[in-house]
Amino acid sequence: MQQAAEIERPHRGTLFVEEAEIISHSHLEGDQHILRLQAPKCAAKALPGSFVHLQCDPMLAMRRPLSLMLVDSEAGWVDILYKALGEGTRLLTQRQPGETISMIGPIGTPFKPTPERTRPLLIGGGVGMPPMVFLADSMRQSGAKTSPLVILGSEVPFPFNASQSKLEVAGIDADTNAAMPLLEEWGVASRLASLQGYNGTHQGYVTDLARRWLDSLSSDERTQVEIFSCGPHPMLEAVAAVARDYGLPCQVSLEEFMACAVGGCAGCAVEVTTESGTAMKRVCVDGPVFDANQVFPAVG
Repeated sequence: MQQAAEIERPHRGTLFVEEAEIISHSHLEGDQHILRLQAPKCAAKALPGSFVHLQCDPMLAMRRPLSLMLVDSEAGWVDILYKALGEGTRLLTQRQPGETISMIGPIGTPFKPTPERTRPLLIGGGVGMPPMVFLADSMRQSGAKTSPLVILGSEVPFPFNASQSKLEVAGIDADTNAAMPLLEEWGVASRLASLQGYNGTHQGYVTDLARRWLDSLSSDERTQVEIFSCGPHPMLEAVAAVARDYGLPCQVSLEEFMACAVGGCAGCAVEVTTESGTAMKRVCVDGPVFDANQVFPAVG
């Protein structure tokens, strides 16, 4: 009976409620913030694509789902990049180092890279950037011989001081050289896109850069590409179209409003396409990562 119960509850033993202490709280341009929390149980189990459910303020009952950007399992801390958009996250901006925050995590089905595909393409937009950073960090620490390219887009100032990249990226103009410094330190190539005219960024969409890079590859090189993405729904739909046009596998992490975030309320359910037809899946525990074709099937 115990074995049957474990099969029925695949997330048992993977979610933790912790009183996480705030180590640091940075406040950046564009009402963006980076919160570092001491949460050893979550840090030990978190994987790229995981998120946490935070109680932003003791007087606010409803928690908020926030993606993980960096995790140090040995030191026991997690970093969360978030943008203040509503009452909960605005209250969260007022929390100070030394305070504790009730947190549930890590939650969700993570990204699952294919070892044989050695040229992963990671595309993040807005608050979808953090999972791409976490995934890139995981890839570099895995020991696998991969050469990821990270393309990030934002319509507000980037939450880091973009630097001029020293890492070449085939197919992308030399003038498009703004990169994320942390990724540069890791030796992971990155490029930035925006419609706001930021210096060194591509003046357009992340998918423009993705197509330019893919067009520069040989047919054999493209067989090594797999796409991972997180961001606003329209961006993910465009990324899924890119993957379909080039015949590439693609995993997307969905952003959705959540109440319980642990699979109980089904308030975050979305329609997906499966082998047996359409079905409703919960973004919190069945996702947030799905195969792009399940969420954005080909039309016609």
